[in-house]
Amino acid sequence: MSEALAVGFDSRLEELREIKEAARRGPDDAATARQHDRGKLTAHERIELLLDPGSFTEIESLRRHRATAFGLEHRKPYSDGVVCGWGTVYGRTVFVYAHDFRIFGGALGEAHAQKIHKVMDLAAAAGAPLVSLNDGAGARIQEGVTALAGYGGIFQRNTRSSGVIPQISVMLGPCAGGAAYSPALTDFVFMVRETSQMFITGPDVVHAVTGEEITQNGLGGADVHASTSGVAAFVYDDEPSCLEDVRYLISLLPSNNNEVPPVEPTADPADRRTDKLLEVVPTDSARAYDMCAVIEEIVDDGEFLQVHAGWATNVVCALARLDGQVVGIVANQPATLAGVLDIEASEKAARFVQTCDAFNIPLVTLVDVPGFLPGVDQEHGGIIRHGAKLLYSYCNATVPRVQMILRKAYGGAYIVMDSRSIGADVSLAWPTNEIAVMGAEGAANVIFRREINAADDPEAVRRQKIKEYKTELMHPYYAAERGLVDDVIEPGRTREMLIRSLAMLRAKHADVPARKHGNPPM
Repeated sequence: MSEALAVGFDSRLEELREIKEAARRGPDDAATARQHDRGKLTAHERIELLLDPGSFTEIESLRRHRATAFGLEHRKPYSDGVVCGWGTVYGRTVFVYAHDFRIFGGALGEAHAQKIHKVMDLAAAAGAPLVSLNDGAGARIQEGVTALAGYGGIFQRNTRSSGVIPQISVMLGPCAGGAAYSPALTDFVFMVRETSQMFITGPDVVHAVTGEEITQNGLGGADVHASTSGVAAFVYDDEPSCLEDVRYLISLLPSNNNEVPPVEPTADPADRRTDKLLEVVPTDSARAYDMCAVIEEIVDDGEFLQVHAGWATNVVCALARLDGQVVGIVANQPATLAGVLDIEASEKAARFVQTCDAFNIPLVTLVDVPGFLPGVDQEHGGIIRHGAKLLYSYCNATVPRVQMILRKAYGGAYIVMDSRSIGADVSLAWPTNEIAVMGAEGAANVIFRREINAADDPEAVRRQKIKEYKTELMHPYYAAERGLVDDVIEPGRTREMLIRSLAMLRAKHADVPARKHGNPPM
Protein backbone atom coordinates (compact mmCIF):
# COMPACT_ATOMS: atom_id res chain seq x y z
CA MET A 1 0.00 0.00 0.00
CA SER A 2 1.44 3.40 -0.96
CA GLU A 3 2.15 6.01 1.68
CA ALA A 4 -0.58 8.26 0.25
CA LEU A 5 -3.16 5.50 0.45
CA ALA A 6 -2.10 4.63 3.99
CA VAL A 7 -2.46 8.26 5.07
CA GLY A 8 -5.88 8.46 3.42
CA PHE A 9 -7.03 5.27 5.12
CA ASP A 10 -5.76 6.49 8.47
CA SER A 11 -7.77 9.68 8.13
CA ARG A 12 -10.90 7.68 7.32
CA LEU A 13 -10.34 5.48 10.36
CA GLU A 14 -9.89 8.53 12.54
CA GLU A 15 -13.10 9.99 11.12
CA LEU A 16 -14.96 6.74 11.88
CA ARG A 17 -13.71 6.70 15.46
CA GLU A 18 -14.77 10.30 15.98
CA ILE A 19 -18.26 9.68 14.56
CA LYS A 20 -18.78 6.57 16.69
CA GLU A 21 -17.54 8.33 19.80
CA ALA A 22 -19.91 11.22 19.10
CA ALA A 23 -22.79 8.79 18.68
CA ARG A 24 -21.97 7.10 21.98
CA ARG A 25 -21.41 10.37 23.84
CA GLY A 26 -24.82 11.72 22.85
CA PRO A 27 -25.95 15.23 21.97
CA ASP A 28 -23.83 17.06 24.59
CA ASP A 29 -22.48 16.81 28.11
CA ALA A 30 -25.29 18.99 29.43
CA ALA A 31 -27.90 16.46 28.27
CA THR A 32 -26.00 13.70 30.06
CA ALA A 33 -25.79 15.84 33.21
CA ARG A 34 -29.55 16.44 33.09
CA GLN A 35 -30.16 12.69 32.80
CA HIS A 36 -27.96 12.05 35.84
CA ASP A 37 -29.63 14.88 37.77
CA ARG A 38 -32.95 13.06 37.31
CA GLY A 39 -31.40 10.06 39.03
CA LYS A 40 -31.19 8.15 35.74
CA LEU A 41 -28.33 6.53 33.84
CA THR A 42 -27.70 6.90 30.12
CA ALA A 43 -28.62 4.14 27.69
CA HIS A 44 -25.04 2.89 27.37
CA GLU A 45 -24.49 2.99 31.13
CA ARG A 46 -27.58 0.84 31.62
CA ILE A 47 -26.48 -1.67 29.00
CA GLU A 48 -23.08 -1.93 30.66
CA LEU A 49 -24.77 -2.88 33.95
CA LEU A 50 -27.09 -5.38 32.28
CA LEU A 51 -24.59 -7.27 30.11
CA ASP A 52 -21.32 -9.04 30.87
CA PRO A 53 -18.38 -6.60 30.71
CA GLY A 54 -17.13 -5.97 27.18
CA SER A 55 -19.75 -8.20 25.54
CA PHE A 56 -22.01 -5.59 23.92
CA THR A 57 -22.12 -5.36 20.13
CA GLU A 58 -24.10 -2.36 18.90
CA ILE A 59 -25.94 -2.23 15.58
CA GLU A 60 -27.06 0.79 13.59
CA SER A 61 -25.33 3.27 15.87
CA LEU A 62 -25.02 5.64 12.87
CA ARG A 63 -28.72 5.48 11.93
CA ARG A 64 -30.44 8.87 11.44
CA HIS A 65 -34.03 9.82 10.77
CA ARG A 66 -35.10 11.19 7.39
CA ALA A 67 -37.99 13.38 8.53
CA THR A 68 -38.12 16.95 7.25
CA ALA A 69 -41.14 18.50 8.97
CA PHE A 70 -41.15 21.00 11.84
CA GLY A 71 -37.42 21.61 11.81
CA LEU A 72 -36.38 17.98 12.20
CA GLU A 73 -34.25 18.28 9.06
CA HIS A 74 -31.87 20.41 11.12
CA ARG A 75 -31.66 17.90 13.98
CA LYS A 76 -30.33 14.52 12.89
CA PRO A 77 -28.41 12.97 15.78
CA TYR A 78 -26.76 9.58 15.38
CA SER A 79 -28.65 6.55 16.81
CA ASP A 80 -31.98 8.44 16.56
CA GLY A 81 -32.58 8.00 20.28
CA VAL A 82 -32.31 4.24 20.73
CA VAL A 83 -29.30 1.97 21.30
CA CYS A 84 -29.68 -1.59 19.94
CA GLY A 85 -27.53 -4.70 19.89
CA TRP A 86 -26.61 -7.87 21.72
CA GLY A 87 -24.24 -9.18 24.36
CA THR A 88 -24.16 -11.86 27.02
CA VAL A 89 -25.56 -12.37 30.52
CA TYR A 90 -23.60 -15.03 32.41
CA GLY A 91 -22.17 -16.06 29.04
CA ARG A 92 -25.52 -16.52 27.25
CA THR A 93 -26.61 -14.33 24.33
CA VAL A 94 -29.17 -11.62 25.13
CA PHE A 95 -30.53 -8.91 22.83
CA VAL A 96 -31.28 -5.42 24.11
CA TYR A 97 -32.60 -2.06 23.05
CA ALA A 98 -32.43 1.03 25.23
CA HIS A 99 -34.16 4.36 24.71
CA ASP A 100 -31.82 7.36 24.95
CA PHE A 101 -33.88 10.05 26.67
CA ARG A 102 -31.23 12.66 25.81
CA ILE A 103 -32.26 12.49 22.13
CA PHE A 104 -35.81 13.67 21.40
CA GLY A 105 -36.78 12.51 24.89
CA GLY A 106 -36.45 8.94 23.67
CA ALA A 107 -39.53 9.47 21.48
CA LEU A 108 -40.13 6.90 18.78
CA GLY A 109 -39.95 7.86 15.11
CA GLU A 110 -39.68 5.85 11.91
CA ALA A 111 -35.92 5.14 12.01
CA HIS A 112 -36.03 4.60 15.77
CA ALA A 113 -38.79 2.00 15.34
CA GLN A 114 -37.02 0.24 12.48
CA LYS A 115 -33.97 -0.24 14.67
CA ILE A 116 -36.11 -1.84 17.35
CA HIS A 117 -37.86 -4.04 14.76
CA LYS A 118 -34.47 -5.25 13.55
CA VAL A 119 -33.18 -6.22 16.99
CA MET A 120 -36.49 -7.93 17.82
CA ASP A 121 -36.27 -9.94 14.59
CA LEU A 122 -32.68 -10.89 15.37
CA ALA A 123 -33.63 -12.06 18.87
CA ALA A 124 -36.41 -14.23 17.47
CA ALA A 125 -34.15 -15.65 14.76
CA ALA A 126 -31.31 -16.37 17.20
CA GLY A 127 -33.66 -17.80 19.84
CA ALA A 128 -32.37 -15.52 22.60
CA PRO A 129 -34.01 -13.34 25.30
CA LEU A 130 -34.92 -9.74 24.51
CA VAL A 131 -34.63 -6.97 27.12
CA SER A 132 -36.06 -3.50 26.50
CA LEU A 133 -34.78 -0.62 28.63
CA ASN A 134 -37.65 1.84 28.37
CA ASP A 135 -37.17 5.57 28.90
CA GLY A 136 -39.14 7.39 26.22
CA ALA A 137 -41.74 10.08 25.75
CA GLY A 138 -43.96 8.07 23.38
CA ALA A 139 -44.50 8.65 19.68
CA ARG A 140 -42.53 11.42 17.97
CA ILE A 141 -45.35 13.85 17.17
CA GLN A 142 -43.43 15.56 14.36
CA GLU A 143 -43.37 12.29 12.38
CA GLY A 144 -47.10 11.69 12.64
CA VAL A 145 -48.59 8.38 11.61
CA THR A 146 -45.25 6.77 10.69
CA ALA A 147 -44.39 6.84 14.39
CA LEU A 148 -47.66 5.12 15.26
CA ALA A 149 -47.00 2.48 12.60
CA GLY A 150 -43.65 1.89 14.28
CA TYR A 151 -45.42 0.94 17.50
CA GLY A 152 -47.68 -1.42 15.58
CA GLY A 153 -44.62 -3.26 14.31
CA ILE A 154 -43.30 -3.60 17.87
CA PHE A 155 -46.61 -4.94 19.19
CA GLN A 156 -46.82 -7.47 16.37
CA ARG A 157 -43.32 -8.74 17.12
CA ASN A 158 -44.02 -8.87 20.88
CA THR A 159 -46.99 -11.09 20.16
CA ARG A 160 -45.20 -13.27 17.61
CA SER A 161 -42.35 -13.93 20.05
CA SER A 162 -44.65 -14.52 23.02
CA GLY A 163 -43.88 -17.92 24.50
CA VAL A 164 -40.98 -18.35 22.08
CA ILE A 165 -38.26 -16.23 23.67
CA PRO A 166 -38.30 -14.52 27.08
CA GLN A 167 -39.23 -10.85 26.73
CA ILE A 168 -38.38 -8.57 29.64
CA SER A 169 -39.38 -4.89 29.90
CA VAL A 170 -37.44 -2.63 32.25
CA MET A 171 -39.14 0.70 32.92
CA LEU A 172 -36.51 3.33 33.70
CA GLY A 173 -38.42 6.48 32.77
CA PRO A 174 -41.80 7.55 31.37
CA CYS A 175 -43.89 5.27 29.17
CA ALA A 176 -47.17 6.85 28.13
CA GLY A 177 -49.96 6.26 25.68
CA GLY A 178 -49.84 3.37 23.25
CA ALA A 179 -46.17 2.79 24.12
CA ALA A 180 -47.30 1.17 27.40
CA TYR A 181 -48.81 -1.77 25.53
CA SER A 182 -45.46 -3.21 24.49
CA PRO A 183 -44.36 -3.87 28.11
CA ALA A 184 -47.85 -5.25 28.81
CA LEU A 185 -47.31 -7.83 26.06
CA THR A 186 -43.99 -9.04 27.46
CA ASP A 187 -43.33 -11.73 30.08
CA PHE A 188 -41.97 -9.62 32.95
CA VAL A 189 -42.03 -5.90 33.77
CA PHE A 190 -39.48 -4.25 36.08
CA MET A 191 -39.93 -0.71 37.44
CA VAL A 192 -37.86 1.78 39.46
CA ARG A 193 -39.50 3.98 42.07
CA GLU A 194 -39.80 7.72 41.44
CA THR A 195 -38.23 7.67 37.96
CA SER A 196 -40.49 5.29 36.01
CA GLN A 197 -44.17 5.73 35.22
CA MET A 198 -46.63 3.96 32.91
CA PHE A 199 -50.08 5.15 31.92
CA ILE A 200 -52.33 5.33 28.87
CA THR A 201 -53.52 8.88 29.61
CA GLY A 202 -51.46 11.21 31.81
CA PRO A 203 -52.53 13.29 34.81
CA ASP A 204 -53.40 16.33 32.68
CA VAL A 205 -55.81 14.36 30.49
CA VAL A 206 -57.30 12.63 33.53
CA HIS A 207 -57.92 16.01 35.15
CA ALA A 208 -59.44 17.46 31.97
CA VAL A 209 -61.83 14.53 31.51
CA THR A 210 -62.71 13.55 35.08
CA GLY A 211 -61.63 16.50 37.21
CA GLU A 212 -59.39 14.23 39.32
CA GLU A 213 -56.08 15.62 40.55
CA ILE A 214 -53.24 13.11 40.64
CA THR A 215 -49.46 13.04 40.22
CA GLN A 216 -47.60 10.97 37.65
CA ASN A 217 -46.39 8.55 40.33
CA GLY A 218 -49.81 8.40 41.92
CA LEU A 219 -51.33 7.51 38.57
CA GLY A 220 -48.75 5.15 37.13
CA GLY A 221 -45.72 4.93 39.39
CA ALA A 222 -43.82 1.78 40.30
CA ASP A 223 -45.61 1.09 43.59
CA VAL A 224 -49.02 1.57 41.99
CA HIS A 225 -48.25 -1.00 39.30
CA ALA A 226 -46.54 -3.36 41.76
CA SER A 227 -49.37 -3.44 44.33
CA THR A 228 -52.59 -2.19 42.72
CA SER A 229 -52.71 -2.80 38.96
CA GLY A 230 -50.44 -5.85 38.82
CA VAL A 231 -48.63 -4.52 35.74
CA ALA A 232 -45.16 -4.57 37.35
CA ALA A 233 -43.72 -7.91 38.47
CA PHE A 234 -40.71 -6.36 40.21
CA VAL A 235 -40.00 -2.92 41.73
CA TYR A 236 -36.74 -1.38 42.98
CA ASP A 237 -35.34 1.79 44.53
CA ASP A 238 -32.53 2.29 42.02
CA GLU A 239 -31.40 1.24 38.55
CA PRO A 240 -28.31 -0.84 39.50
CA SER A 241 -30.25 -3.16 41.84
CA CYS A 242 -33.05 -3.41 39.24
CA LEU A 243 -30.68 -4.41 36.45
CA GLU A 244 -28.88 -6.87 38.72
CA ASP A 245 -32.15 -8.72 39.29
CA VAL A 246 -32.87 -8.66 35.55
CA ARG A 247 -29.61 -10.58 35.18
CA TYR A 248 -30.71 -12.96 37.95
CA LEU A 249 -34.07 -13.57 36.27
CA ILE A 250 -32.36 -14.30 32.94
CA SER A 251 -30.17 -16.87 34.72
CA LEU A 252 -33.35 -18.74 35.68
CA LEU A 253 -34.89 -18.77 32.20
CA PRO A 254 -34.07 -20.77 29.08
CA SER A 255 -32.98 -18.87 25.98
CA ASN A 256 -36.10 -20.01 24.14
CA ASN A 257 -39.00 -22.45 24.24
CA ASN A 258 -36.94 -25.28 22.71
CA GLU A 259 -34.48 -25.31 25.59
CA VAL A 260 -34.67 -26.04 29.31
CA PRO A 261 -33.51 -23.55 31.95
CA PRO A 262 -29.82 -23.55 32.90
CA VAL A 263 -28.81 -26.01 35.63
CA GLU A 264 -26.80 -24.57 38.51
CA PRO A 265 -24.75 -27.07 40.58
CA THR A 266 -25.56 -26.85 44.29
CA ALA A 267 -23.97 -28.03 47.50
CA ASP A 268 -27.42 -28.23 49.12
CA PRO A 269 -28.09 -32.01 49.46
CA ALA A 270 -31.09 -33.35 47.55
CA ASP A 271 -32.04 -35.50 50.55
CA ARG A 272 -31.66 -32.70 53.11
CA ARG A 273 -34.39 -33.08 55.72
CA THR A 274 -36.84 -30.24 56.21
CA ASP A 275 -37.93 -30.91 59.78
CA LYS A 276 -37.97 -27.16 60.44
CA LEU A 277 -41.28 -27.13 58.58
CA LEU A 278 -42.87 -28.71 61.66
CA GLU A 279 -42.13 -25.45 63.47
CA VAL A 280 -43.16 -23.18 60.58
CA VAL A 281 -46.57 -24.70 59.80
CA PRO A 282 -49.06 -24.97 62.71
CA THR A 283 -51.16 -28.14 62.80
CA ASP A 284 -54.20 -26.01 63.65
CA SER A 285 -55.60 -25.21 60.21
CA ALA A 286 -57.09 -21.94 61.50
CA ARG A 287 -53.69 -20.48 62.40
CA ALA A 288 -51.77 -18.36 59.91
CA TYR A 289 -48.10 -18.68 58.90
CA ASP A 290 -45.79 -17.33 56.20
CA MET A 291 -45.64 -19.62 53.16
CA CYS A 292 -42.42 -17.89 52.10
CA ALA A 293 -40.72 -19.52 55.10
CA VAL A 294 -41.84 -22.92 53.77
CA ILE A 295 -40.43 -22.16 50.32
CA GLU A 296 -37.17 -20.93 51.83
CA GLU A 297 -36.75 -24.19 53.74
CA ILE A 298 -37.45 -26.37 50.69
CA VAL A 299 -35.47 -24.77 47.85
CA ASP A 300 -31.73 -24.77 47.19
CA ASP A 301 -29.86 -22.57 49.68
CA GLY A 302 -33.12 -20.84 50.62
CA GLU A 303 -32.98 -18.64 47.50
CA PHE A 304 -36.03 -17.78 45.39
CA LEU A 305 -37.23 -14.91 43.24
CA GLN A 306 -40.82 -13.93 43.99
CA VAL A 307 -42.84 -12.58 41.06
CA HIS A 308 -45.48 -9.91 41.79
CA ALA A 309 -44.52 -9.95 45.47
CA GLY A 310 -46.63 -6.87 46.23
CA TRP A 311 -49.79 -7.76 44.29
CA ALA A 312 -52.41 -10.40 45.12
CA THR A 313 -50.35 -11.40 48.14
CA ASN A 314 -52.72 -14.25 49.08
CA VAL A 315 -50.87 -16.36 46.52
CA VAL A 316 -47.09 -16.67 46.12
CA CYS A 317 -45.46 -17.20 42.74
CA ALA A 318 -41.72 -17.73 42.68
CA LEU A 319 -38.83 -19.07 40.63
CA ALA A 320 -36.26 -21.17 42.50
CA ARG A 321 -34.06 -24.23 42.14
CA LEU A 322 -34.41 -27.75 43.49
CA ASP A 323 -31.22 -29.78 43.19
CA GLY A 324 -29.94 -27.20 40.72
CA GLN A 325 -33.00 -27.45 38.43
CA VAL A 326 -35.23 -24.39 37.97
CA VAL A 327 -38.84 -24.76 39.16
CA GLY A 328 -41.85 -22.48 39.31
CA ILE A 329 -43.63 -22.49 42.66
CA VAL A 330 -47.29 -21.54 43.14
CA ALA A 331 -48.42 -21.48 46.76
CA ASN A 332 -51.35 -20.24 48.79
CA GLN A 333 -50.30 -17.66 51.41
CA PRO A 334 -52.17 -18.22 54.72
CA ALA A 335 -50.68 -14.98 56.08
CA THR A 336 -52.99 -12.98 53.73
CA LEU A 337 -56.75 -13.57 53.64
CA ALA A 338 -56.09 -17.07 55.01
CA GLY A 339 -54.73 -17.98 51.57
CA VAL A 340 -58.07 -17.87 49.74
CA LEU A 341 -58.20 -17.56 45.98
CA ASP A 342 -59.82 -14.41 44.65
CA ILE A 343 -59.92 -12.57 41.31
CA GLU A 344 -56.43 -11.07 41.48
CA ALA A 345 -54.77 -14.17 42.95
CA SER A 346 -56.30 -16.31 40.20
CA GLU A 347 -55.03 -13.96 37.49
CA LYS A 348 -51.56 -13.73 39.02
CA ALA A 349 -51.15 -17.49 39.38
CA ALA A 350 -52.66 -18.21 35.95
CA ARG A 351 -50.21 -15.91 34.21
CA PHE A 352 -47.28 -17.44 36.12
CA VAL A 353 -48.33 -21.03 35.35
CA GLN A 354 -48.68 -20.12 31.68
CA THR A 355 -45.23 -18.48 31.62
CA CYS A 356 -43.57 -21.49 33.26
CA ASP A 357 -45.26 -23.87 30.85
CA ALA A 358 -44.18 -21.80 27.85
CA PHE A 359 -40.53 -21.95 28.92
CA ASN A 360 -40.30 -25.57 30.10
CA ILE A 361 -40.14 -24.78 33.81
CA PRO A 362 -41.62 -27.56 36.00
CA LEU A 363 -44.36 -26.54 38.44
CA VAL A 364 -44.55 -27.21 42.16
CA THR A 365 -47.86 -26.27 43.80
CA LEU A 366 -48.00 -25.90 47.59
CA VAL A 367 -51.61 -26.10 48.74
CA ASP A 368 -53.20 -24.66 51.86
CA VAL A 369 -56.44 -23.14 50.58
CA PRO A 370 -59.81 -22.71 52.34
CA GLY A 371 -61.65 -21.96 49.09
CA PHE A 372 -62.55 -19.02 46.87
CA LEU A 373 -63.25 -15.67 48.50
CA PRO A 374 -67.02 -15.20 48.91
CA GLY A 375 -68.69 -11.85 48.34
CA VAL A 376 -70.86 -9.80 46.04
CA ASP A 377 -67.84 -7.87 44.72
CA GLN A 378 -66.09 -11.09 43.77
CA GLU A 379 -69.12 -12.57 42.04
CA HIS A 380 -69.98 -9.38 40.19
CA GLY A 381 -66.30 -8.88 39.35
CA GLY A 382 -66.26 -12.22 37.56
CA ILE A 383 -64.59 -14.66 39.96
CA ILE A 384 -66.01 -17.49 37.84
CA ARG A 385 -64.29 -16.17 34.73
CA HIS A 386 -61.06 -15.20 36.48
CA GLY A 387 -60.86 -18.42 38.50
CA ALA A 388 -61.29 -20.30 35.24
CA LYS A 389 -58.10 -18.65 33.98
CA LEU A 390 -56.07 -20.47 36.62
CA LEU A 391 -57.93 -23.71 35.97
CA TYR A 392 -57.31 -23.39 32.23
CA SER A 393 -53.62 -22.61 32.70
CA TYR A 394 -53.02 -25.71 34.82
CA CYS A 395 -55.10 -27.99 32.60
CA ASN A 396 -53.23 -26.72 29.55
CA ALA A 397 -49.75 -27.07 31.07
CA THR A 398 -47.59 -29.94 29.78
CA VAL A 399 -44.51 -29.43 31.98
CA PRO A 400 -43.89 -31.72 34.98
CA ARG A 401 -46.40 -30.85 37.72
CA VAL A 402 -46.15 -31.85 41.39
CA GLN A 403 -48.78 -30.94 43.97
CA MET A 404 -47.97 -30.84 47.70
CA ILE A 405 -50.90 -30.45 50.13
CA LEU A 406 -49.79 -29.04 53.47
CA ARG A 407 -53.08 -28.51 55.34
CA LYS A 408 -56.46 -27.34 53.99
CA ALA A 409 -57.62 -28.15 50.45
CA TYR A 410 -61.29 -27.32 50.22
CA GLY A 411 -63.83 -27.26 47.42
CA GLY A 412 -63.24 -25.93 43.94
CA ALA A 413 -60.08 -24.19 45.08
CA TYR A 414 -58.52 -27.60 45.82
CA ILE A 415 -59.32 -28.76 42.29
CA VAL A 416 -57.95 -25.57 40.73
CA MET A 417 -54.67 -25.76 42.68
CA ASP A 418 -53.33 -28.48 40.36
CA SER A 419 -55.12 -31.51 41.78
CA ARG A 420 -54.68 -34.97 40.30
CA SER A 421 -58.07 -34.66 38.65
CA ILE A 422 -56.85 -31.81 36.39
CA GLY A 423 -53.56 -33.41 35.48
CA ALA A 424 -50.96 -33.12 38.23
CA ASP A 425 -48.39 -35.85 37.63
CA VAL A 426 -47.69 -36.46 41.31
CA SER A 427 -49.76 -35.44 44.33
CA LEU A 428 -48.22 -35.61 47.79
CA ALA A 429 -49.65 -34.64 51.16
CA TRP A 430 -48.62 -34.13 54.74
CA PRO A 431 -50.45 -36.05 57.50
CA THR A 432 -52.06 -32.70 58.46
CA ASN A 433 -53.96 -32.48 55.14
CA GLU A 434 -57.70 -31.93 55.04
CA ILE A 435 -59.14 -32.51 51.57
CA ALA A 436 -62.88 -31.97 51.42
CA VAL A 437 -65.72 -30.15 49.72
CA MET A 438 -65.66 -27.65 52.60
CA GLY A 439 -64.57 -27.32 56.22
CA ALA A 440 -66.09 -29.73 58.74
CA GLU A 441 -68.07 -27.00 60.50
CA GLY A 442 -69.79 -25.85 57.32
CA ALA A 443 -70.32 -29.39 56.07
CA ALA A 444 -71.95 -30.50 59.34
CA ASN A 445 -74.26 -27.50 59.30
CA VAL A 446 -75.43 -28.41 55.80
CA ILE A 447 -75.69 -32.20 56.06
CA PHE A 448 -77.13 -32.40 59.58
CA ARG A 449 -79.05 -29.13 59.68
CA ARG A 450 -82.42 -30.68 60.57
CA GLU A 451 -80.93 -33.06 63.10
CA ILE A 452 -79.04 -30.24 64.83
CA ASN A 453 -82.05 -27.92 64.91
CA ALA A 454 -84.33 -30.62 66.33
CA ALA A 455 -81.93 -31.61 69.13
CA ASP A 456 -82.45 -30.66 72.78
CA ASP A 457 -78.82 -29.53 72.85
CA PRO A 458 -78.09 -28.31 69.28
CA GLU A 459 -74.54 -27.24 70.08
CA ALA A 460 -73.59 -30.63 71.50
CA VAL A 461 -75.06 -32.41 68.48
CA ARG A 462 -73.30 -30.00 66.13
CA ARG A 463 -69.93 -30.75 67.78
CA GLN A 464 -70.61 -34.48 67.53
CA LYS A 465 -71.49 -34.23 63.82
CA ILE A 466 -68.40 -32.13 63.08
CA LYS A 467 -66.26 -34.81 64.70
CA GLU A 468 -68.13 -37.50 62.77
CA TYR A 469 -67.58 -35.71 59.45
CA LYS A 470 -63.88 -35.26 60.15
CA THR A 471 -63.51 -38.93 61.08
CA GLU A 472 -65.35 -40.20 58.02
CA LEU A 473 -64.31 -37.83 55.23
CA MET A 474 -61.50 -35.53 56.33
CA HIS A 475 -58.87 -37.82 57.77
CA PRO A 476 -55.45 -37.47 56.08
CA TYR A 477 -55.66 -40.81 54.28
CA TYR A 478 -59.13 -40.54 52.72
CA ALA A 479 -57.80 -39.10 49.44
CA ALA A 480 -54.81 -41.46 49.44
CA GLU A 481 -57.12 -44.47 49.79
CA ARG A 482 -58.92 -43.33 46.64
CA GLY A 483 -55.78 -42.64 44.60
CA LEU A 484 -56.20 -38.85 44.57
CA VAL A 485 -53.00 -38.48 46.59
CA ASP A 486 -49.98 -40.59 45.65
CA ASP A 487 -48.45 -40.62 49.09
CA VAL A 488 -48.73 -39.08 52.54
CA ILE A 489 -45.23 -38.09 53.62
CA GLU A 490 -43.41 -36.70 56.63
CA PRO A 491 -42.88 -32.92 56.35
CA GLY A 492 -39.19 -33.58 56.93
CA ARG A 493 -39.00 -35.41 53.57
CA THR A 494 -40.69 -32.64 51.55
CA ARG A 495 -37.57 -31.44 49.71
CA GLU A 496 -36.37 -34.98 49.02
CA MET A 497 -39.73 -36.15 47.63
CA LEU A 498 -40.19 -33.07 45.44
CA ILE A 499 -36.73 -33.56 43.95
CA ARG A 500 -37.29 -37.28 43.41
CA SER A 501 -40.64 -36.65 41.72
CA LEU A 502 -39.26 -33.95 39.43
CA ALA A 503 -36.24 -36.09 38.50
CA MET A 504 -38.59 -38.91 37.49
CA LEU A 505 -40.60 -36.47 35.35
CA ARG A 506 -37.64 -34.79 33.67
CA ALA A 507 -38.20 -36.56 30.36
CA LYS A 508 -41.98 -36.12 30.47
CA HIS A 509 -43.67 -35.91 27.09
CA ALA A 510 -47.29 -34.86 26.74
CA ASP A 511 -49.29 -35.20 23.54
CA VAL A 512 -51.59 -32.28 22.82
CA PRO A 513 -54.55 -32.21 20.42
CA ALA A 514 -54.07 -30.65 17.01
CA ARG A 515 -55.58 -27.18 17.03
CA LYS A 516 -54.80 -23.65 16.01
CA HIS A 517 -54.93 -22.53 19.65
CA GLY A 518 -57.20 -22.86 22.64
CA ASN A 519 -59.80 -20.28 23.63
CA PRO A 520 -58.98 -19.47 27.26
CA PRO A 521 -61.22 -17.28 29.44
CA MET A 522 -59.82 -13.76 29.06
